[in-house]
Order: sequence, then structure tokens, then C-alpha cells
Amino acid sequence: MSVDPVRMEALLRLGRATGRGRRAAGIDRRTFVRGASLSAMALGVPGLLAACGTDAQTQTADSCQSTDSSSSQPVLNFANWPEYIDVDGNRMPTLEDFQKTSGIAVTYNAEINDNNEFFGKVKDQLGACEPTGRDIITMTDWMAARMIGFGWIQKLDKTKLPNVEANLNDSLRSPSWDKNRDYSVPWQTGLTGIAYNAKYTGEISSFEELMTRPDLKGKISLLSELPDTMGFMLLLEGADPENFDSEDWDGAIDRLQGYVGSGHVRKFTGNNYIRDLNAGNLVACEAWSGDVIAMQYDNPDIKWVVPEEGLAIWSDNMMVPNKSSHKANAEALMNYYYEPEVAATLSAWVNYICPVQGAQEAMQKVDPSLVDNPLIFPDEEFLSGAFTFMGLDDAVRQGYDKDFARVIGA
Repeated sequence: MSVDPVRMEALLRLGRATGRGRRAAGIDRRTFVRGASLSAMALGVPGLLAACGTDAQTQTADSCQSTDSSSSQPVLNFANWPEYIDVDGNRMPTLEDFQKTSGIAVTYNAEINDNNEFFGKVKDQLGACEPTGRDIITMTDWMAARMIGFGWIQKLDKTKLPNVEANLNDSLRSPSWDKNRDYSVPWQTGLTGIAYNAKYTGEISSFEELMTRPDLKGKISLLSELPDTMGFMLLLEGADPENFDSEDWDGAIDRLQGYVGSGHVRKFTGNNYIRDLNAGNLVACEAWSGDVIAMQYDNPDIKWVVPEEGLAIWSDNMMVPNKSSHKANAEALMNYYYEPEVAATLSAWVNYICPVQGAQEAMQKVDPSLVDNPLIFPDEEFLSGAFTFMGLDDAVRQGYDKDFARVIGA
């Protein structure tokens, strides 16, 4: 996949130019750890597997029925990741507007710091068909797929989601794990690629180069979330991350073991690569797009690379768990955030890919400097090499988790 580097740098400068205070502080949703990252590393292998839940109970729409009391209870409990909504001082403007226009009082909890960690909080309740006290939960693709597979998520009423039906980006309409988006609505989308510090190293064009260039040995990091790192290992093996078998996996995990054993990889991280990359303790790393935009506000030497092999793309998805008694209220909020101007306001603050068609035009009013930023509004060419990670059944996933944890030393 090729993107004009001059155009890319110019567009990234546009993104940096806004200088919003939160961005200047280098804080965003991924700053609080994504997937099986820091907290999972601290847990070690037994803790990681316990967090994943090996004894989860599968439910069905018949075995676990939910009653909606939205008409008599205009309330909503929304569980999301920290720093993942627009903020103005002590206010959350879009959320406040929703509450005023809908009459629904929202309790917003920024309590999801890690997919596996949150899974561990709710698995026993969901497995036993008991309420979690949450009406919307926001999970990354692979965990969303897992929860849907367990039958823990309520089917959405699309007649109450006209904005979603009309404005969801076409590229996000049919993930393999929720073909018709019956259970999930994307909140924000992001990319995994490469970042490097131009003060300490020259340009890096591919993931293969990141993993084999002698001058980078011991000076790079990879991500501690399995889908991100193993997606690229599978590509280097010539396999398809969206459709691979156990033989492909074995080759990819052996490849990663070789890089680790040779000392090429210095560490596996959540997004705590930020400090080390800025300081030059790492000269390059596997990185998330929103982090790079944040870093570039303060450090113009930080460069973002679209690897020649492609980009990993992921979404965080709103879902209504079983036994939530406010599903219609949740659907009203989902629908509200798919109004283009609301979506543009949110994306101008979080700086991840906006999943809403029409938001790019609306951004002209919200923040014109972001209209052409490819990390918020990528075009088809930019995303032509993007890939997702294949959904896995639970038994296979547990085996792969063990392999990955063993190699990265979790």
C-alpha cells in the first residue's frame, strides 16, 4: 500500500495545528491501555487467562430474556474508555446535548481500561443471565465478537437507528463477526501501523524492515495485544489475518519467537511506548494512529508510517448487554451520535477515524483544519490495504492466548 508521503506529512501537520489542550497533554482513549496490554502483563499468564474466562456460559435470546423499561425510566448507564468523548472544561457537550434533547439522563462511566479486564468484571453476570448495571458497553472488535458469540448481547432494533442505517460508513457495515450489524454500532475506529523518531533513525517503510533491519535491533517495541502484533506476523508469513488456519498461526508465532529470541524486540507494550519513543529509548515501534497524532503536537520528529504490508484497522463498538432494561434509550444515544455534526464534534476531540458518513462535510463547521486529515477521514485508497483480525471461537482463542503470552513473556 502506498500513500504520497508529502501529502501525508502535510495532512498530519494540519491535524497538529489545532493544538487542543487535551491533545497537547498527549492523552487519548488509547493512552489508558488497549486490549491485553499493561494490566494483562501485570497479571501474568494465569491472570490473563482468568480474565478471559474459561468457564463462560453461553446464552441465547430464549434462555436469557430482557425487559425494556425505557418508556418509564428515562435513564442510561454508558460504559466507555477514558478520554474517549468530547470535553470542554467539566462539560461533555455532545452528551449534555443528547440529555437535553432526549430527556434521558446518562450516567457516563469511563471504566473500560482493557478489554480482558472488563470482560473479567462482567463475565460471571452475563454468563448467568444477570444484569451488569450497564446499558451500553464499548468493546474492541475481537472482544465484541466474543461476547456476541456467547449470546450475551441484545439484538438491536434498526427501526430506532435510522441515522446509523443511513450514515454508517460502508466499509464498517459487515464485519465477519456481526454481518448485518444486528448487535453492534461502531463508536470510533483506529489504525495500527508504525511510528518512528526521525531524530534517531531513518525512514522505515515496511513491517518487514522494522523486524529485520540490523540498526533497529533492540530498539523497537511491539504491541502486547495479540490481534495487532500477530496480524502483522501472519502477513509476514504470507497468510491472511482475516482467514488463517492453525498451520499459519504456528508459522507466525514461531516467527515472533525468533525475533524475540534474537533480541530484536526490546519490549512489548500497551501505549506506554509513547514516552520511550519521544526520548529515543525506542527508535521505532508498532503504534496506534491516535497516539501518533497526539505525540506530533509536541514532537515533530515522530513520524507515522503506513507499512507496505498494510494497516490493521479496528473499531470500538457500542453494544447493549443482556438484562439491560434500557435498550431503547441506548439505541437513542447510538442514533444521536450518528448525526454528522455530532459525529464531527466527537471526532475533532478524539482524533480517531470517524465511522459516520457526512461527518467530513460537517467538520468544515466544527474544525476546518481536520477536514482532510487521513487519520480521521481516510479515503478508499488510504484504506485499500487495511485488514482486520479473524474472529476466533473461544477454545482456539484460549490456545492462541497461551502461545502469545508465552512468547512475549506475559
